[in-house]
Amino acid sequence: MALGGCVTTGEVGKQALNQPLNISATSFSKLSGWGDDNFREFATAYQKSCDAILKRNSQGEFGKNEIFGKNQEWQILCRKFKKINKNSSSKMRAFFAQNFVPYQVTAGLNPTGTFTGYYEAALKGSLTRKGPYQYPLRARPNDLVMVNLGEFRDELKGQRIAGRVKGGKLKPYETHAEITAGRMPASQDKTLVWVDSAVDAFFIQIQGSGIVTLDNGRLMRVGYAGQNGHPYYAIGRELVKRGELAKRDVSMQSIRAWLDQNPDQAQDLMQTNKSYVFFKELKSEGPVGGQGVALTPMRSLAIDHSLVPYGMPVWVDIEPAVEGGSVIQRLMVTQDTGGAIRGPVRGDFFWGYGPQAEKMAGAMNSKGRYWFLLPK
Repeated sequence: MALGGCVTTGEVGKQALNQPLNISATSFSKLSGWGDDNFREFATAYQKSCDAILKRNSQGEFGKNEIFGKNQEWQILCRKFKKINKNSSSKMRAFFAQNFVPYQVTAGLNPTGTFTGYYEAALKGSLTRKGPYQYPLRARPNDLVMVNLGEFRDELKGQRIAGRVKGGKLKPYETHAEITAGRMPASQDKTLVWVDSAVDAFFIQIQGSGIVTLDNGRLMRVGYAGQNGHPYYAIGRELVKRGELAKRDVSMQSIRAWLDQNPDQAQDLMQTNKSYVFFKELKSEGPVGGQGVALTPMRSLAIDHSLVPYGMPVWVDIEPAVEGGSVIQRLMVTQDTGGAIRGPVRGDFFWGYGPQAEKMAGAMNSKGRYWFLLPK
C-alpha cells in the first residue's frame, strides 16, 4: 500500500481536493505516445487485476460512481483479454481500441494533477533483537479495529478510522510517539522483525512494503497489515514549516540527509507524523496493493480509491520524475491507494525494488494528466 505517497508536502491543494471528478470522451489518437508503449509489459499487471475482477459479484457496481458501470461489463472484457496473444503489443493495442474508450479526467476543469512515486524498501534485519537490530517493525495487534466509514454512511465514503474497543465504545489507538515509547498494552506489542535503522523503519511505513535481508541471509518480504487510524502527516512539510528546508528542495533524499545530519532531532521530527503502520510477512511475488494483487513495477498506480476504482486501465502522461529524465507515457492499472493520494487527478507511481527505484520514487513530484479507459 502506498501509504504516504509524497513525503514532501503530504497533501494536495485544497482547491484540487474540493473539485469534482469529471471525464470527457476522447480518442486514442489524442493520447501522446499510445503507439509506442510496450503492451507486453502491461499485460502482466492487467491480468492480475482481471483475476480479481472476475471474482466479484457480476451485478455489483465497479466503482462508487455510476460512470464506471457494473462489474459484469468489465468481466466480459477480462475474459476477452485472457484469450488474446500477450506477446503481441499490436494485438493488445487493437483490443483496447476495439473495446474501450479513453476519457480525459479533470478536477473540475483542470486536467493537471500531482504524481509522486513509491517503491519497495530494502532493509537489514533479524528475527531477534541483538547488536544493531534494535528497531522493530511491529505486527498488527489483535485489538486493533479498523473501520471503513463509507460502509455505514454514503457521505463518509473514503474515510477510515481505527481504534480499540473499551467498555463497548471504540477509542482512539496510540499515536506513533506513544507506540514507539512502549505505551501500547504489552500483550499487543508484537515485533515482526528487528531492523538496524530507525530511519528505515520510518520510511517503510510511508512506502508500505519492503524486503528485509535477515542476518541469516534469508529474504523476508513484509507488507501493510494495519494502521493506527491517525492521519498521515508528511515530515517534509514539517521541515519546511520549521525553516530547515526550502519547499523546492524537499525530496526523500534531502529528508534522509537531514535525519542523518540531525540524529538528536530525528525522532522528534518523525513523531510529528502520528500515523503508525503495522506489518505482516508476505509470501507473494511482490508487494500487495489495495486491490489485493501483487504490484507490478512501473505498471501499478495508486489512486484516490474514494473516487477511482481498482483494476482500471489508465493512460498516464507525466513530466519526468528526475531532471533530465524522460516523459512518462504508458498504460497502467489502478491497483493501490495511499494516505496522501487525494483528489481526482492524483497518482502514486510504483517504481519497484532496488536503488534505482528508490532514487526515482524519492525525487518524483511531477505534474501530469491521465485518461480512464472505460468499456464501450
